[in-house]
Amino acid sequence: MIRSLYTRVVLTYLGSVIGGTIIALLVATWVYYDQFNENLKTNLFYYGQDIVRIYESFPLREVETYLSGMKQLNYYIRVYEETEQFQSYGTLNGSRISAVPMDQVKAVLDGEVVQVTGVEKSFLGLPLKTETGKKALFVSAVAPPSATFFIKWLLNFAVFSLIAGSLIILVAAMFLVRPIKKLTKATRQIATGDFSVKLNIKQKGELGTLARSFEDMMHDLQQLEQMRRDFVSNVSHEVQSPLTSISGYAKALKQVNLAEQERSRYLDIIIAEAERMSKMSDGLLKLSLLESQSLQLRLSTFSLDEQIRRVIVAVQPQWSDRNIRFELHLEPVRLMADQDQLNQVWTNLIGNSIKFSKDGGVISVSIRQEPKNVSVRISDTGIGISLEDQKRIFERFFKADRSHSRKYGGSGMGLAIVKQIISLHQGEIRVESEPGRGTTVIVILPTPTPADKADN
Repeated sequence: MIRSLYTRVVLTYLGSVIGGTIIALLVATWVYYDQFNENLKTNLFYYGQDIVRIYESFPLREVETYLSGMKQLNYYIRVYEETEQFQSYGTLNGSRISAVPMDQVKAVLDGEVVQVTGVEKSFLGLPLKTETGKKALFVSAVAPPSATFFIKWLLNFAVFSLIAGSLIILVAAMFLVRPIKKLTKATRQIATGDFSVKLNIKQKGELGTLARSFEDMMHDLQQLEQMRRDFVSNVSHEVQSPLTSISGYAKALKQVNLAEQERSRYLDIIIAEAERMSKMSDGLLKLSLLESQSLQLRLSTFSLDEQIRRVIVAVQPQWSDRNIRFELHLEPVRLMADQDQLNQVWTNLIGNSIKFSKDGGVISVSIRQEPKNVSVRISDTGIGISLEDQKRIFERFFKADRSHSRKYGGSGMGLAIVKQIISLHQGEIRVESEPGRGTTVIVILPTPTPADKADN
């Protein structure tokens, strides 16, 4: 199986040259076949007449002596008697001379001229009168055509070879270039926003690999385009809700007879919706920085267990009023990471656990040191997440609690930000959950090297 484009081009060239040569040979032979035969007939006829004149001008013995004494004859001469016996003159030099049929010998003895020209046999028969009676002279060519004719034939052969080879290369190039033309056409379609392009290129090797890579790229672009549309749709939806509230309550504040208590409540709603939009804007900006890889991590070595304790204390107002209890199993662990970014991770994850836990629930946080990494488990006894939603909870604007979105709030970007921060730290995050039975989030981060520990 030929996979390399270079090998295919070389073999195509060789095949074109060989094929062109064979075709040129056949064409040149076909074009000059009649001329070749005519040239051979003419030479045979003139030579045969010369031999006849020699027989007619000189005594038979002298002629036979003369022909026998010739060292180089370009023709093979056979003189048949009426008894069908013959005398031959000349050397074959390895050439094969076909036998003369006896009916043609008799025809020549009767005074006819017989000439046969072909690829396999070629000879001329002339009647001959000698002192001893009628004879039949047959002359056969054993030498190649003249040098002039051969050179002319060779030049024409070269021309035909060049033309035929060029045509074959042109046809072969069309098949080689066809996949590239398909790729060019597909590129133009994608440039117009049409991603429903099918290449149907079944070749292997470089072109096949290029086609498959192009199809993968096209699939990725299609996904990115869909993500862009979803993003625009989600942003429009998330922004429209607070704007509608702000606009509606701002108009209500213009009422003259509005009670002071109602006015204060409307202002609180406007402020809350404005803060919600501000948080959404900050989340979008941070997520954009994280996804663009333009955010540089500021690494430092710190106590991970102490950081998580500080986060729990910081969000105490969210859980103490609801009688939510924390169970901590925190091993002392030193970790090299971006302290500020990880602080946001624990704030978001613990905040979600508090938000979706029932009053009086229990949240368990544990740290386990492993040889090459450290794992943090945050478990709650909240509403849980369905298996279908678990596959999408790290997407921006996705809210697993769609039926309770108004109750729990949120912009749907917290877990997307968490996912990006963990990825920047070369770690991983996964979720284990069942509806109605709570959720466990597991974060795995790489541990520092011994050299890093020694520095601290």
